[in-house]
Amino acid sequence: MARIPSSTWRMLDQRAVDRPLAKGLDAVWDAGLGLTQRCRPRQRRFLARAEAVLALEKQYSEMSGAQLKEAIEPLRETFRRRRDTREDLDRAFALIREVAQRQIGERPFPVQIAGAFALEAGCVAEMATGEGKTLTATMPATVAGWRGRGCHIITVNDYLAKRDAEWMGRIYHFCGLKVAHVEQGMLDEDRRAAYAADITYCTNKEVTADFLRDRLNLGRCGGLAAALLDRMSGTRRPALDALVQRGLPYAIIDEADSILIDEAVTPLIISGPGPNPEQTQAFEQAAHLAAQLQLQDDYRIDTRYQEVELTEAGKRRLADLCAGFGGLWRGARRRQELLVKALTAKELYRRDHQYVVEGGKVVIVDEFTGRLMPDRQWRDGLHQAVEAKEQIEVTPPKETYARISFQRFFRMYGRLAGMTGTAQEATAEFWQIYHLPVVVIPTNRPCVRQYLADLVFPDEAAKWQRIVAEIVRVHATGRPILVGTRSVRASEYLSRLLTEQDLEHRVLNAVHHREEAQIVAQAGQRGWITVATNMAGRGTDIKLGPGIAALGGLHVIAAERNESGRIDRQLFGRCARQGDPGSAQAVVSLEDEFVSRYARSLVNFLKRRQPTARAEGEDAAQGQEQKATAEISSPLTRTAFRYAQWRADRLALRRRKTVIQADHWLDDHLSFAGRE
Repeated sequence: MARIPSSTWRMLDQRAVDRPLAKGLDAVWDAGLGLTQRCRPRQRRFLARAEAVLALEKQYSEMSGAQLKEAIEPLRETFRRRRDTREDLDRAFALIREVAQRQIGERPFPVQIAGAFALEAGCVAEMATGEGKTLTATMPATVAGWRGRGCHIITVNDYLAKRDAEWMGRIYHFCGLKVAHVEQGMLDEDRRAAYAADITYCTNKEVTADFLRDRLNLGRCGGLAAALLDRMSGTRRPALDALVQRGLPYAIIDEADSILIDEAVTPLIISGPGPNPEQTQAFEQAAHLAAQLQLQDDYRIDTRYQEVELTEAGKRRLADLCAGFGGLWRGARRRQELLVKALTAKELYRRDHQYVVEGGKVVIVDEFTGRLMPDRQWRDGLHQAVEAKEQIEVTPPKETYARISFQRFFRMYGRLAGMTGTAQEATAEFWQIYHLPVVVIPTNRPCVRQYLADLVFPDEAAKWQRIVAEIVRVHATGRPILVGTRSVRASEYLSRLLTEQDLEHRVLNAVHHREEAQIVAQAGQRGWITVATNMAGRGTDIKLGPGIAALGGLHVIAAERNESGRIDRQLFGRCARQGDPGSAQAVVSLEDEFVSRYARSLVNFLKRRQPTARAEGEDAAQGQEQKATAEISSPLTRTAFRYAQWRADRLALRRRKTVIQADHWLDDHLSFAGRE
């Protein structure tokens, strides 16, 4: 087979910048190309290059501080002029590695250097939790800063953006670079200065919102071309001066699977007041009407697609119930839309699951992290429908000025790279949507995590009983325990069960979130029990207390499987970090919402088999007490959860692809001018 030139590989590695997804034979070719990319020995190549960087350690470690600064200048000039070679990049990483040791007392390990090469090559680097992704990103970010076009390092919340900018800032400053961060509530002047820095730490929400605001300001100038002509002619326009960003050249995304996949189709919307008293009243009336309709007779629920549909009988009954109403209720289609929204809020959106009520307001809970999102609202009237259901003040719907999905926004970057603890499951999607190859970076020390087989129970009551029993058993050994739940309600319910057993514990969820840092910092101490939603899985570090490793380390219990196996891996990754011992196990039931939604037929089959299986077990045991509260764990019952996750992943991918296709269809059919 003829050798493919490296220049050709670089061309093939270039990401598609916000272009439509491939179709037909093009899609087949693109999938084949993605498969070929997966076969490339990137891991081995990056680890070999890491060894070359290690070989330069002595050269830089013997330099004084002044000599080290002198060595930076010619390297910086080389990268600024785009004349860098492979050897220049090796020297740059070796120098930054020495700077990190002197400035923050941490010298990147070989696996971190390999991860840095993966980021520099435009890949998603899968690095296990606790392997030092924050330090890893400083090497490619510094090189990007030297190139002079800036680098955005995207994190999942303001706290991490500020912490990492301050923590790693000493490295960047020594290398002659400016570093800044963007957080909620900053003034435009501060944002402009932050984006003008060589390296900018920010969240996906803030950088996307600033992009939309800049686009609105450009629109007031008549577009980019008109703005540039004005600038060249010396004309100054207030709208042009209001721009804060200087472009989207390069981004390194921390927790890439969360931002690029889990939150991919979440739209970020710039909106303004659009008061409509008649519409506000209609939401309250719809909530009242929804309470009078009967499930199955008047409407049906598709739990798989989370949709509500009125029956013909329901449509007729609705017409009768609102016969005396005027305004929006006169049109059949409009009144049906209003009622479907109210029924969706009633049946599919549950308090302490998808949202909480705090301070007289409905606050959305991020289903992937368990964190509150007070600055977000559901669109198309759903938020108002939930408020009406909760009988709190209905906020007036807002008028949308601009919107974009995170998925589409990040495809606009000239260069993109990411790092996360869980990427393998989404390898195909990273390639199809973003043309990002996934590289798995090995751990610095062998992982000794013990995965215990799932325990499956026929109902939720039995499941919770066993979880409490497991907590009591492990707690008696002195080991710390972390229990992960999918909802606020589940975490609060387990908290009540533990209180009844006089077990001291801490709860970390969207309601009890203010003391998060303190709770997580102590979660690895002897005898500690922590109950948390998925928010405990990202951006935090659980360190073992003295003597805990000898006891077996942290024990993690998943109280329910998540829709994506990546989320489960993130939770389990809280234990056995950096060579420490630890164990993880899922305790689930056939009544769990997730498996009932995506594997209903299989679950019903297993439930029908249950009485027979239990009777056979009782005969064999000669009337012994049923151990483990009717545990029904078997390869078949465990398969039901793997099958449900497979279906959930496929459905989510289809939804994300549909959003991209819809965006481009709107561009093609509703645009009056080409893109600028």
